[in-house]
Amino acid sequence: MGTVVRNFAVSALLAGACFSITCSGRAAETSATEAGKGIKVGLVFDVGGLGDKSFNDAAYAGLKRAEKELGVKGEYREPGEGAHREAHLRSFASGDAELIIGVGFLFTDEISAMAKDFPKKKFACIDYSISDEKMPENLAALTFREEEGSFLVGALAALKSQTGSIGFVGGVESPLIRKFQAGYMQGAKAARPDIKVKSVYAGVSDSAFKDPQKGKELANSLYDSGVDIIYHASGSTGLGVFKAAEERKKLAIGVDRDQSDEAAPGVVLTSMTKNTDQAVFDIIKETNASGFKGGAHVFGLKEGGVGYVYNDKNKALIGDEIHGKVEDLKKKIISGEIKVSKDAN
Repeated sequence: MGTVVRNFAVSALLAGACFSITCSGRAAETSATEAGKGIKVGLVFDVGGLGDKSFNDAAYAGLKRAEKELGVKGEYREPGEGAHREAHLRSFASGDAELIIGVGFLFTDEISAMAKDFPKKKFACIDYSISDEKMPENLAALTFREEEGSFLVGALAALKSQTGSIGFVGGVESPLIRKFQAGYMQGAKAARPDIKVKSVYAGVSDSAFKDPQKGKELANSLYDSGVDIIYHASGSTGLGVFKAAEERKKLAIGVDRDQSDEAAPGVVLTSMTKNTDQAVFDIIKETNASGFKGGAHVFGLKEGGVGYVYNDKNKALIGDEIHGKVEDLKKKIISGEIKVSKDAN
C-alpha cells in the first residue's frame, strides 16, 4: 500500500511538473506574442523615395528593424508629386494599417487632415511642421533639432577649411532646411569668427530634393568662388555635390546618415547624422505596445537624435585637435551653455 501511495505521489508530482512546464511554455509564448503582436505599419516615403542614400533610406531602416525585432508587418509606398501623398496615406488608413507614417515635412497638411478623418488610426510624421493650430491627438510629430547637429559640422568645416570659405547647398528653401543652414553658419562662426559661409538652394518645388545634376552645378559654382568644403541638406540632390567634390578634389559633408560611401575615400569629411531610423522604430514600438502618444516628439543632441560622424574612416582626415574642439562645443550645447538658433542670421 505504501508503495502504491508513493508511486501515485510520484506520478502526480511528475504530472504536475509536466503541466507546469506546459503552462509556462504557453505563458511565455503568449507573453512574447503580446510583446510583439504584429501591428500593420504603412510607411509613405518623401520625395526621392527609397534608395536616396539619406532620409528615406533611414526611415526604411527603422521599419525593417521593427519588422525583425517587434514582429510588425510593414508596407511602404513611393509617391510621385503632390496629391499622390494623400492617396497613399488614405489607402493605408482605409485598410488594416494601425500606424501610418509620412516621411517628410511635405506631408504636414495631408496627414493632419487624414488623422481627423480616421480618428481610430494612429499617424506619425517625420519633420512635421508644427504650427499654432492644435494637432489631432492621434498624430505624433517626430521632429529633430537639426540646427544642433549642423552647428557641429559647421564648426568642423570652419576649422578644417584652408581657404577661409565654406558652402551650404539646400534642397527646397523652407523653414526646415533653413534650420540646417542656420546651425551650420552659427557653428562655423563660433569656431572661427572670420570664416565666410556661402549658401545656395536647389529650388522651391519638390524636385529640388532629387536633382543630382543641379546639385553638381551648384557645388561647382561654390567651389569656383573659393569654397573648399560644402555641406548639403538636399536629399539625392546632394549626390551631385559629392560628384563635384570628387572631381574637384575638394571636401563635402553629408546629411542624415553616414554618406562616406557615396564618394571616393577622403571626399566626405563627415556627415550630420539625423537618427530618423531610431525615431521610426521608437514610434512603432510604442504603438505596438499600445503606448502611442500624440504630440511633439523632439530629438536633439541630448536625446541622441542628431550628431556627426567620427570613425575610422574619417578620424585621420579630421584630426585629434579639431575633433576635441568640436566635442567641447557639443558638451556646451547639451549642457545649455550654447543655445543654437533655428534661424539664420
